[in-house]
Amino acid sequence: RFSLLLLNLEEYYFEQHTANHIINKGCRDERKFRGSLKICSKSIIFEPDDNIQPIIKIPLRDCISIKAPEDNEANNPFTRDTSGGISVVCNQVFLIKERNIIAPYKTVRGRTEHLFQLDVAGKLGDVVQTLHQLYRASCLDKMGDQAAMITAILQSRLARTSFDKNRFQSISETLHMECKAEMVTPLVTNPGHVCVTDANLYFQPLNGYPKPVVQITLQNVRRIYKRRHGLMPLGLEVFCTENDLCSDIYLKFYDYQDRDELYFLIATYIENHITEHTAESYMLQWQRGHISNYQYLLHLNNLADRSCNDLSQYPVFPWIIADYSSSVLDLTKPETFRDLSKPIGALNKERLDRLLTRYQEMPEPKFMYGSHYSSPGYVLFYLVRVAPEYMLCLQNGKFDHADRMFNSLAETWKNCLDGATDFKELIPEFYENDSSFLVNSLKLDLGKRQGGKMVEDVELPPWASGPDDFLQKSREALESQYVSEHLHEWIDIIFGCKQKGSEAVAAHNVFHPLTYEGGVDLNSIMDPNEKVALLTQILEFGQTPKQLFTIPHPRRIIPKLKSLSRTSSHSVSISESPVSPNEESFEDLTEESITLAWNNIAKLKLDEQYKIHKEAITGIAVTCNGSSVFTTSQDSTLKMFSKESKTIQRSVSFSNMALSSCLILPGDTTVISSSWDNHIYFYSIAFGRQQDILMGHDDAVSKICWRDGRLYSASWDSTVKVWHCVPGETLSNKKHHFELLAELEHDVSVNTIDLNAANTILASGTKEGTISVWDVTTATVTECLNMLFCCCFVSFAFFFCTDSRHLLSAGEDCCFKVIDVQTGMLISSVTAGEPQRCFKWDGNTILSGSQSGELLIWDLLGGKVIERIKGHTGAVMSMWMNEQCNTVITGGEDKQIMFWKLQY
Repeated sequence: RFSLLLLNLEEYYFEQHTANHIINKGCRDERKFRGSLKICSKSIIFEPDDNIQPIIKIPLRDCISIKAPEDNEANNPFTRDTSGGISVVCNQVFLIKERNIIAPYKTVRGRTEHLFQLDVAGKLGDVVQTLHQLYRASCLDKMGDQAAMITAILQSRLARTSFDKNRFQSISETLHMECKAEMVTPLVTNPGHVCVTDANLYFQPLNGYPKPVVQITLQNVRRIYKRRHGLMPLGLEVFCTENDLCSDIYLKFYDYQDRDELYFLIATYIENHITEHTAESYMLQWQRGHISNYQYLLHLNNLADRSCNDLSQYPVFPWIIADYSSSVLDLTKPETFRDLSKPIGALNKERLDRLLTRYQEMPEPKFMYGSHYSSPGYVLFYLVRVAPEYMLCLQNGKFDHADRMFNSLAETWKNCLDGATDFKELIPEFYENDSSFLVNSLKLDLGKRQGGKMVEDVELPPWASGPDDFLQKSREALESQYVSEHLHEWIDIIFGCKQKGSEAVAAHNVFHPLTYEGGVDLNSIMDPNEKVALLTQILEFGQTPKQLFTIPHPRRIIPKLKSLSRTSSHSVSISESPVSPNEESFEDLTEESITLAWNNIAKLKLDEQYKIHKEAITGIAVTCNGSSVFTTSQDSTLKMFSKESKTIQRSVSFSNMALSSCLILPGDTTVISSSWDNHIYFYSIAFGRQQDILMGHDDAVSKICWRDGRLYSASWDSTVKVWHCVPGETLSNKKHHFELLAELEHDVSVNTIDLNAANTILASGTKEGTISVWDVTTATVTECLNMLFCCCFVSFAFFFCTDSRHLLSAGEDCCFKVIDVQTGMLISSVTAGEPQRCFKWDGNTILSGSQSGELLIWDLLGGKVIERIKGHTGAVMSMWMNEQCNTVITGGEDKQIMFWKLQY
């Protein structure tokens, strides 16, 4: 029946002794109860073996004397004796769990004497001495002085003990580290020793409670997080599961260096087994629908220092539903939902106006809300029916007033909208499967309301047939299309750019400065009493999550039921893979075959290879029927290779300078090549001759794209130019007509460009690694939407994803980086180990050509290589993929082209 929740906040449980509690000693009605005597830093607790009898808790500050009963030294209340008995005289005692019923503590006031007879009489002296020390600490006037003295006693005890190596699972284990720490559970911490070996993480509590040793097998660890605990960077939380809400162990260290060393040891062990996820990598999975809204919020909470073991930083989830009166919940109506773009305090305009008036009149530091949206009291407000002992611990042995309990969903929502000081959000339990927190299954006496009604189960809205149905509908609401379209707005408020600063003021989202990370530096406060008071205030008030994002969070990609048209999105570069319009009836079949191809992309096999150039191959273009392959090279030639005859049918040299890229115009009549001689060359396939020259740049042309009669050219002269081209009539001598529509200025040389499928956005990458995203929807006006500094040093290649929401880039820094086009946010970064010169991707899987010549297949969301395929003997310089994504052609530094096919 005993638990650490019977202790006061910030109290420690030191030791226990088997003993008898003797009542009315020497009298006719003398009674003796066998049990366990617990010595704690602020109290003495006796737990009887008989469950009918109450647990007795005697606060040390309420003790009058602690002595041996046979001692006649009346003037000295603290003496030793060898009888094994300790007499405790006090003026207040708490009776807990009488008849084993969880209920508010009974307080017995007035002078009473309690005699405890230890089984081992020889321990009496040490026990009395300990109680004497702790009594002195409890009698100190100031909380800071009390805390300092108790800490000194605790550290002395820890210094005299060490981890018991006999507890190792195997005698062959190698010790890597041992240090002092505390195991953290909600509202309480338990001191002891941490030990890490080459196979296990151990924690041995100083008091042996709740068991002699806690053991975590390192091989089972899936996630590990550094935590703020008590506003200090001293926490570490370990998870052996990927998606569970609760961790396997939460440790608080006395020194941040111990915490960091332990983190390093565990992280080093598990880095070969799992990938450390960032907020951005989870964002990518969420955007692409690989994880649910619930899972994403859970991961964000974890990354923002929210933990189920810390009620002042409990995971925070949003109110979603705003309708608690209808008989049917309609998830297709926007008015069913809460406005996720506003904090709870801003949902009611009248209340907000009053708060803003007060805010404007308030001296610095200003805040709009006098209470927080998440605090220990709010968490236990929701969970009191399943965690009543936590509520009793937090509120000094009492439940809250019956009318202030969590009685009704509708009442609670209304109070959050109208209450002067109620701005609380929800907790994850509202979107899980366990509805027990809504039901008084423990039959707790939670009090009687003003109308005479007892507090029982939570009153549900009419649209819920029961607790399970309520949770089911809440989960459906959380995963609904409306929430998926707006959840990013709530993330901005809680975890993102609207959490702090001017954005927070504009969003009416300003809380007390002490609630924010970095709002107070405890190390700078020298007065221990001030420090304890401040820490207590912050922990009870609640804390704002760690800020994860500083720019607007991207929206989720909501899949359409059926796309209206299909472009060559998987082949990425339209210039390299022109698309013929498909029949609508074949659209779904094409989509299916593409999905099948990417699912089996690791089965890519080399079919043929030919050495056709004298230098590295820089570009590949293929005719619609696949019979002719055009390649450009640094040897300055454009070659036409016949797939059928396996011979070079044409070889053209436009100048003595290298060619950088090529593409085929729709209709397969003209090939365009870009050159280092600043020119763009048009070559007629039908007539086998140079048809035209565009002298459009002042330095080498690095890349060209063609869409809908427009030519886009990138150059080392620091520009990208957009041209309107009217093709010449091939049967006459008329030349192409070129009209310059726009010139996009950059600071340095432009290496590569790409257009999205809708031809509305162009991205350009420079030799310094800066990526610019341009709106090219109008013929003459172009606007730079975002400047994305990706630190690629040199941008080699990047391409839009199918939905135009993401841009994948590769550069000299050996990283793949995924960028959200709308916000410019870097949402994923995967280290490749060597530069990747070219690639294709479908949004999830990447096929890349590496500097070493291998083809690599990457799981982008997992951040790892899933297949390596031997290919060229030098860097893979260019890559082409057909529309069905089952045929690939690569060109290398080794002057070869290689034909690859999927072998299902």
